[in-house]
Amino acid sequence: MSKSQKSRRGDFIGMVLVACQILYIAATLTAQDAPSAKKMLAQTPPMGWNSWDSYGLRINEEQFRANVDAMAAKLKPSGYTYAVIDEGWYMLNPEDRPKPELLKYAVDGYGRFIPVPQRFPSSLQNGRNTGFEQMASWVHSMGLKFGIHIIRGIPRESVQRNLPIEGSDFKTQDAADQNDACPWDPTSWGIRDNAAGQAWYDSLLRQYAGWGVDFVKVDCIADHPYKVSEIRQINRAIQHSGREIVLSLSPGPTQLEHHSEVAELAQIWRMSNDIWDIWDSGNLVYPIGIKNQFENAARWTQYAGPGHWPDADMLPVGELSPFPDVGQGARHTRLTPDEQQTQLTLWAMARSPLIVGANITLLDETTTRLLTNADMLRIDQTATASRQVLYEGDLVTWTADMPGNERALALFNLGEKPVTVDRSFSDFALTVSRYAIRNVWTGERLEHSSRVRVMLNPHACVLLMLTSE
Repeated sequence: MSKSQKSRRGDFIGMVLVACQILYIAATLTAQDAPSAKKMLAQTPPMGWNSWDSYGLRINEEQFRANVDAMAAKLKPSGYTYAVIDEGWYMLNPEDRPKPELLKYAVDGYGRFIPVPQRFPSSLQNGRNTGFEQMASWVHSMGLKFGIHIIRGIPRESVQRNLPIEGSDFKTQDAADQNDACPWDPTSWGIRDNAAGQAWYDSLLRQYAGWGVDFVKVDCIADHPYKVSEIRQINRAIQHSGREIVLSLSPGPTQLEHHSEVAELAQIWRMSNDIWDIWDSGNLVYPIGIKNQFENAARWTQYAGPGHWPDADMLPVGELSPFPDVGQGARHTRLTPDEQQTQLTLWAMARSPLIVGANITLLDETTTRLLTNADMLRIDQTATASRQVLYEGDLVTWTADMPGNERALALFNLGEKPVTVDRSFSDFALTVSRYAIRNVWTGERLEHSSRVRVMLNPHACVLLMLTSE
């Protein structure tokens, strides 16, 4: 072989090696970014507890641990898994939220919010703030999972100081979009859709993964405004973190036109603005009541399925104290027993996540029975499809397909007067003519029948498990 031939052969081999390296790098990046490369999370609607409805911005470590203890004892046996600290864990003085200029934050050397040691003393280990490492480890020891709430973006204080972004050569001003602020939050700027922005979210999720976080609720991102570029960055950052972290998007109402994007990028997204303990909010857009959620649930139910769940928001039942964010101070829920039962029934039929807002340390037996009803939970967790089948005056009915030869049928009275129902199953798009009937909320078993005969009080419902002959 001549010298020129050897040279050409060497050049060719070199080109092949370079091409192989490029293909390897591309394949590696694809594997990192592809959702299919990760285990499917949230195969059923997540169940748990969130601090917001009872503590607002003010929860501290002692209160959180007390609720987790109560959750482990009262709700964990029924499948409630996630314990989530909502907004404000990085605020030294959350009571000053109405005067944002007075707020003081805990931020690490890379510009990331960290827990305030005065409120979460376990975050301080040997003089160093280790975040929620100790807290998450303790939650895991209880057989539960740990979650936190964040606002999208980057702390304004970190941008002002132009701090370095951990794991990169960028600084916070490279990542921040100072023309994009959350309209209702004074803490953060938005994130640019560039390499620095991705480095920021990679740093953030790497930190959370190190803490042991299992669930991240990201606010000001699903609507007013909808920020799909940041949702994509967070999705990638979770994958890059190497930890299985459920992503929940807030607030609503997420627009129906975004259903494919949010289902691809997150496990949970809010279908409405905040729900609170009111029946009907009328024309108000915030907060909204239980009655107002029926239309949203009917629109979104077709997009519910393993790994992606439209979220009807939290369950403001039981005691909402000591610092509920909405309403006139600490209180027992303003929802009547019938309205609470209606909420749980609609949420189960719509296959929504079930996230309790009550102060669990004060959970009474009646509310505990409501939240742990086995058939209600089985509908929420195992139904394969559901839909609204009738909206006739004040009468609304839903059906859900269950494994085997069972169906679930829910009848709701949204009006202010009693409603009497005497109808055949065919009126509810059920093809089997006769069923054995069990009332989910009372446990009463009825003989095989071809008809439904019930009387519904105002705002009340009946939830039936139907077994075909």
